Amino acid sequence: MSNKPLSGPCPCGRTDQRARPLQYALCCGRYLEDFAGTPAPDAESLMRSRYTAFVREQADYLLATWHASTRPAELSFAPGTKWLGLDVRSRSVLDADHARVEFVARQRDAAGTASRLHERSNFVREPDGELQRWYYVDGEAG
Repeated sequence: MSNKPLSGPCPCGRTDQRARPLQYALCCGRYLEDFAGTPAPDAESLMRSRYTAFVREQADYLLATWHASTRPAELSFAPGTKWLGLDVRSRSVLDADHARVEFVARQRDAAGTASRLHERSNFVREPDGELQRWYYVDGEAG
């Protein structure tokens, strides 16, 4: 759990039917703040929640949602990085337990240099006790 505010618009940029930003608590916050009981329902929601975890620097969530076959031992954040936005380009359901999400995430480093991460991320769904949970496996730079 983060010490960052739980109110305000969700960093992932998801909007409602009227194009209004969803609040963090109603969007990715439910997954990040209740990992044990509320898994992301699909690969896109997991990808968005992982972006939000990067914005909020919640390494525990990122590691927990990273598939064990590719998960790093630890994760650190570059000081001064500011995430500027997320654009989901496409989402593909490959079968009931595999999906791909293409996105572009924009950021600015501590020196003010902007960059874009364009990736096609692969996800797998596996049982986790009584729940089914999506995991990030890997990504291909676009």
